[in-house]
Amino acid sequence: MIDIASARADTPAAERILHFNNAGASLMPTPVYEAVLEHLALEREIGGYEAESIAAEAAGAFYTEFAALLNCRSSEIAYVENATRAWDMAFYSIPFKAGDRVLTHGSEYSSNFLALLQQRERCGIEIDIAPSDASGQVDVDALEARIRPETRLIALTHIPTQGGLVNPAEAVGDVARRHGILFLLDACQSVGQIDLDVERIGCQMLSGTGRKFLRGPRGTGFLYVSDDVVDTLDPVFIDMRAADWVAPDRYRFKDGARRFETWESYVAGRVGLARAVRYARELGLDSIEERVASLAATLRTALAGLPGVTVHDLGERRSGIVTFQKGGESPEDTAARLREMHINVSYTNRLSAQIDFGERGIDSLVRASVHYFNTEEEIERFAASVAG
Repeated sequence: MIDIASARADTPAAERILHFNNAGASLMPTPVYEAVLEHLALEREIGGYEAESIAAEAAGAFYTEFAALLNCRSSEIAYVENATRAWDMAFYSIPFKAGDRVLTHGSEYSSNFLALLQQRERCGIEIDIAPSDASGQVDVDALEARIRPETRLIALTHIPTQGGLVNPAEAVGDVARRHGILFLLDACQSVGQIDLDVERIGCQMLSGTGRKFLRGPRGTGFLYVSDDVVDTLDPVFIDMRAADWVAPDRYRFKDGARRFETWESYVAGRVGLARAVRYARELGLDSIEERVASLAATLRTALAGLPGVTVHDLGERRSGIVTFQKGGESPEDTAARLREMHINVSYTNRLSAQIDFGERGIDSLVRASVHYFNTEEEIERFAASVAG
């Protein structure tokens, strides 16, 4: 089982404020904080270029740590400034043509769906939306039935931001493999709380952030692109980090996923994120996953037992994100009231989930997320505060 005592010791603010907003702004462990500060101090003393040179080994660990985390090659990992930009770099690099189809689900993240709509206007792709099954997750059989000869990509959000479900990514990956279709998985909410294996999942592209369940610095992200497909993609923009200017009229992409990077980057963030991944791996992703699932189940039970409170999570498998409403109080007001009690939560509304919330008749929900450093006692206090 995970060593909660040591994890909480690395989370100094946890004693003053109840943090149930880990999916959006998870607390940075002390070793990660110190790694970032150490590099920033070095930059202050000797300048950015020299500091980056000295920190080459620590910054390079970013690639090997993520390769170990995701079960891939270090050449298949790129450092990107956030999860949305990482997803964009993969999606916009697919050379779509008019009539190509993208298959997705109503729980797709809002920024991703906006990109789909833009490419529909720009180059004439078509968007197909697979329905949900009885549990609320993507219906894999129905998704497969919607595949056509023109289907070029399956895009899926692993854990939607607006609910607790975990979409069956491995089953979708199996469908994509059998039909020879690209599979792009948004793992923004799942990396760091679920043990991810890109070989097992079967995706060729996967994007994520550092600031959520990995507990890394904000302004950091990553992109996995399989060596099997990287040469079929055309990066949406490039610079001297992504390519070499080999002749006055000719350039050559860098090998592997590095072609999706840019030369100027947040080096202290990369060092910190590498340390955050190592921290998570030292605790063990299987233990983290077990602990988060157990705490979330306890939280759902506690909230469901409160008068007037309705839990709205879907899916056969559920994550550490717990969504609910309290009767007679808007989610915005619930979040504000809890914040006055030094309890951090967030709320999500239809602007983030037009299709999903529209189908469910929901305008907004409170989102309370647990992480492994939370305790059962904190959950009791949280439930009492919601009821109060």
